[in-house]
Amino acid sequence: MKHKKLTNLVLTFGFVFFLLALTFLPARQAYLSGKQASVGLHAEESNPTSAELIDKAWTAHGKRDIEATFKYTQKLIDLYSGQASKEQTSLREMPKNKNEILEVAALNDVATAYFIQAESYMRQEKIEDAKKILRLIIEKYPYAQAWDQRGWFWSIKLTAEQTIKKIETGSIEVDKKKKKVSQLVTKINLYDPGKEDFVDYVKYGEFKNIGTRDYKYVVTDQEGLIAAAGEGIYPNSTSVRWNPAFKKALKEKRLEGDMWDFLQSPDLEAAFFKWATSSEPQGVKLFYTALILEKAGLIKHALKCYYAIVVHFPGSYGWTYFHTPWYVGQAAVAKINFILKNNPQLGYKLEGADIKIINGYDNIVANDIAVANPGKFIKVSAADKARLKEQVNTPAVKRRSGTGRVHTVQYENGDWQLIADGKPYIIKGMTYAPTKVGQSPDEGTMTNWMEDDFNNNGKADGPYDAGDFKLMKDMGVNTIRLYHHPEKINKDILRDLYNTYGIRVIMGDFLGKYALGSGAQWNPGTDYNNEEHRKNMIESVKKMVNAHKDEPYILFWLLGNENVYGYACNANTEPDAFFKFANEVAKVIKSIDSNHPVAICSGDILFLDKFGKNAPDIDIFGANSYRGDYGFGRFWRGVKEEAGAPAFITEYGCSAYVEGKTLLEAEELQAAYHKGAWEDIASNMAFSTGAGNSIGGVVFEWLDEWWKGYEPAIHDTKGLWIGPFPGGYMLEEWLGICGQGDGTQSPFYRHLRKAYYTYQKLWE
Repeated sequence: MKHKKLTNLVLTFGFVFFLLALTFLPARQAYLSGKQASVGLHAEESNPTSAELIDKAWTAHGKRDIEATFKYTQKLIDLYSGQASKEQTSLREMPKNKNEILEVAALNDVATAYFIQAESYMRQEKIEDAKKILRLIIEKYPYAQAWDQRGWFWSIKLTAEQTIKKIETGSIEVDKKKKKVSQLVTKINLYDPGKEDFVDYVKYGEFKNIGTRDYKYVVTDQEGLIAAAGEGIYPNSTSVRWNPAFKKALKEKRLEGDMWDFLQSPDLEAAFFKWATSSEPQGVKLFYTALILEKAGLIKHALKCYYAIVVHFPGSYGWTYFHTPWYVGQAAVAKINFILKNNPQLGYKLEGADIKIINGYDNIVANDIAVANPGKFIKVSAADKARLKEQVNTPAVKRRSGTGRVHTVQYENGDWQLIADGKPYIIKGMTYAPTKVGQSPDEGTMTNWMEDDFNNNGKADGPYDAGDFKLMKDMGVNTIRLYHHPEKINKDILRDLYNTYGIRVIMGDFLGKYALGSGAQWNPGTDYNNEEHRKNMIESVKKMVNAHKDEPYILFWLLGNENVYGYACNANTEPDAFFKFANEVAKVIKSIDSNHPVAICSGDILFLDKFGKNAPDIDIFGANSYRGDYGFGRFWRGVKEEAGAPAFITEYGCSAYVEGKTLLEAEELQAAYHKGAWEDIASNMAFSTGAGNSIGGVVFEWLDEWWKGYEPAIHDTKGLWIGPFPGGYMLEEWLGICGQGDGTQSPFYRHLRKAYYTYQKLWE
């Protein structure tokens, strides 16, 4: 069931993208893994691996230790350049996913070593030496990629080309592709649409053991089911071959190429044929066939296709770009509910459908057990459409986390709310970390927005001269998310943020992520079993709480930042130790401050079961999550089952650039993504129609950050990783609810995108 191309799946766990700017090392680092150390990269047993050397080289470069930088890079080049050349010769194109990239680790590390040397030469103003090495990279290692601790690989050749251009011209032209007009979309004309819009599966088979691990659907009338389903839908998948348009597309050679490249093709007819006849596992095949039908506006046929997954293949899975399991059946249920909610004219709802994956919170699929209930489609009356979850009186409080100024409550019906100053509080949050065009942590030019005063008027530029605080208030923002280190915090600004604009602060500590607060080196990073590291982190948290606990702007405390993804810490390999330690820290916080709850920021629902088992004193579960415009699926229900806690999304968002679309069209798509995500957050709040434990979410992010693609003078339009976004890629430099022009007016100019006005309506 493991396929290389499955790394292109549209569902992925989200990664933090702005916080690495706060670290003391360069963002570009080696990707260290057990696999990389075992693919034959030892010249002899006494020699270090290329991964070890490149990590030491980055560290030395970050400390501006020129002698050590060249010592480690040259040793790596001497040991592994032969292997690197062999790996380059073996490739015909740039490797596309992490597993493929790691297969050529020597190539990647040798090219990275040269790149570090070039950067060091530029620091020394030895420009010609730098250009010579950059040209060597372009010529000899065009398919090399380097790992960025922000969560992706980057092309060394492309960055080398941009660097040369910057050296020679002083700037880099902005990519003109964003002005390209969208291409026309080919319509899909179904040859066999099927006899039923909503297939009545009871007529064609038998549902057995519904709601158990032994669930299955047994077909008793194959011919009847085929006729009801229509082309492209299991068990009628291959009938597209009889469609005259399919034969025409074959003749025109429109079906040639990799099926994954068809997902973003404007030729939707060819994409439908390609996927309906693909050899991928049935669940994955049906999901992408349905997605293409949905894009083409064939909503009923798409619904049938998604539901076929739920009925026939509820436990099916694929792999994300980051090689984490993606449960297709759960995504299909979320898709169906999203489509029906946004197409009320269909007059149906899916009632009772649920797929739980036992042991589904780790990266191992061999131990997965699917417990499935396919539910059924129910006609909705006019009264049902208008009726929300009725609640005549607020039920009695079952339990609460503390009695302080801010706390959480659970009601007798199982729903949760956050209470602030005696009133229910919905987190309408924003990640706020404005940076000027041209600033970059990689170049040591990043500054603290609380101290920026480039026009010397005695006011912080972003909050006041650009008017961000007023703009956020007018948008409906009531919360921002901040960390208490390593940047200095200006309490006066935060007091004004609350007193003048009514916006509170979720204050966080990284809890050892990126080795911050633990005293650990970046590699191997924070060890949650290490007593010295633990002591250092507790002191860090105490410092934060004691400094801010009496401030009116504090909403609650937040521990970590998707630590379970493991960069510069071992929470991914020692999740029990991490969550036990986080729980210990929560108890320390409560011994100091009884007025505010404690939350955690995890990586989606990875190891959620271990959180539920080990962290009973953490009041709120939060996670960075990027699942698509149809919301967060079973996230809320999973947290309720495994942790018995209220939940919020600590980070979610979508870029405002899409390849092949105009900027206006891309803004529309970004706004639609945010609307779908927030509506899912809202529908799972207390006394609504969902799980009842959502308390809000934090948008990522307020302002575009131009440094994410490494060259801070260019607004990069290259996708950095594959995910569930318009166009199929995350574009790190376009995530802002606001743009800031080309930098000539920065930090004062703000272009309010459509998503801004969408939230104004949603957050009224």
